[in-house]
Amino acid sequence: MAATLSSPRRSVHGVLRAHSGYAELATAAAMYALYEIVRGFGSTTVASAQAHTAHIVAVERATGLFVERSVQNAVEALPAVPALLGLAYMTFHFGATIAMLVWVYRSHRAHFALVRTTIVVATAISLAIYVLYPAAPPRLSGLGFADTVTDSAGINLSAESLGSLYNPFAAVPSLHFGYALLVGGAVYALARRRWVSVLGAAYPPFMLFTIVATGNHFLLDAVAGGLVTLLAYAAARAVAAPAPAVPPTG
Repeated sequence: MAATLSSPRRSVHGVLRAHSGYAELATAAAMYALYEIVRGFGSTTVASAQAHTAHIVAVERATGLFVERSVQNAVEALPAVPALLGLAYMTFHFGATIAMLVWVYRSHRAHFALVRTTIVVATAISLAIYVLYPAAPPRLSGLGFADTVTDSAGINLSAESLGSLYNPFAAVPSLHFGYALLVGGAVYALARRRWVSVLGAAYPPFMLFTIVATGNHFLLDAVAGGLVTLLAYAAARAVAAPAPAVPPTG
């Protein structure tokens, strides 16, 4: 009888394995719906979010990391670059992530559960932090940063229509960078063509530059996003990796 029973870890692995495309799509939709529900919790005010941001800036000043204003000022002097970065900020976060998930699902199915579970865990951790520690992005910090996406790309991030789709005070951790780290790592590790691997390696630094230059995240926001993603990856490996074989008994 013992030989016919599955270990708990094997059962967990069965739940987290790659399923049909429709099932995976339903999972993604459910995760986004949960995000929409959770992001409304709490009583965040602009003042409290800016106070948390002031703490972040104080740490960056103390450690010599407060370079975001210089980066944005340098980019603002370049023709067309702010608009291009603004469009990249608005499109790559979800576009590149979805494209990577589809690619892994179709071409590297054995790795899909690990990648998908990493995203789910990273998003769950981030949601909890957004509720407990709302923080304003640089453009809403009151510290003189420009709103590049609104000013140069023509997309008003403060519009009521967009306010229903995202949390303006979900700056820490930066999932723009966290997702980019996962996308870049997956592409680098799994791509068969060298030039595709190079693109994967270049994507996280590009996204880091984009979120800083557009006034949407501080460097420490990105550090937090990277740490959350690495933690989520470690957790996903623990639950989504194949379970060891159970030797027969009796």
